[in-house]
Amino acid sequence: MNRRDLLLLLGAAVTLRPFAASAQKGDQVRQIGILAAAPFKPFDSFRQRLRELGWSEGQNVGFAYRWAEGDNTRYPALAAELVTLKVDVIVTWGTPAALAAKEATTTITHRDGLDRNHSRQ
Repeated sequence: MNRRDLLLLLGAAVTLRPFAASAQKGDQVRQIGILAAAPFKPFDSFRQRLRELGWSEGQNVGFAYRWAEGDNTRYPALAAELVTLKVDVIVTWGTPAALAAKEATTTITHRDGLDRNHSRQ
């Protein structure tokens, strides 16, 4: 595992800690919004670690992916889509994605892949 994968996993653990009790109870499906330039390897590690922590895709967690596909001007609209979907948390990768999430919502927690919390306090 490389440093980037490790940081993403640590961020996942911190981000999802408040939902740990719900994962055990299975009382509802939590939605995680992913906002990044494109799909890449660390997201596979992220999903694997969630499985190890008891999060089963389709049973107690779901994902909404939004990819900017190399166009940073797309981030604000993509972040707004995730807010409209009422995801429980937004995981971003990179500064443009994190800033777009920060501007799109004051109520949904968002973390970037380096475990920096960009939510307004």
